[in-house]
Amino acid sequence: MTQNIIVDSCGWVAIIDASINFESELERMFGSYNLILIDLVEHELQDLENDRPKRRSLLLDLLKQKSISMKSASLGHTDDLIFELASQDGYSVLTIDRSLKKRLYQSGICVVEVAKNKHLKMIEGL
Repeated sequence: MTQNIIVDSCGWVAIIDASINFESELERMFGSYNLILIDLVEHELQDLENDRPKRRSLLLDLLKQKSISMKSASLGHTDDLIFELASQDGYSVLTIDRSLKKRLYQSGICVVEVAKNKHLKMIEGL
């Protein structure tokens, strides 16, 4: 079964800053997976990219190539939208945001995060 994983902006930045090979890590964890890139997250990442030095690119073109794009139906807070989609559709979430991770964990939603040893790890909800 293919695991769908919503990418949060801070999770993607953490992967890039830690120089993690996300493809091999996600294959190790899930086998088959799809990355889901919500338009609000894409906009957040573009804003972050504009503020970073060129040598520290967020590789947004790579993320877009490897992801399924999703338009958001609401203009609410990005974390609320991510939580809603993950809850509704059983998606996992790639994030390092503490408050979002707590909400997801308490609702039994799988979280993928960057571990200190430059790998990804999965935290399964209650």
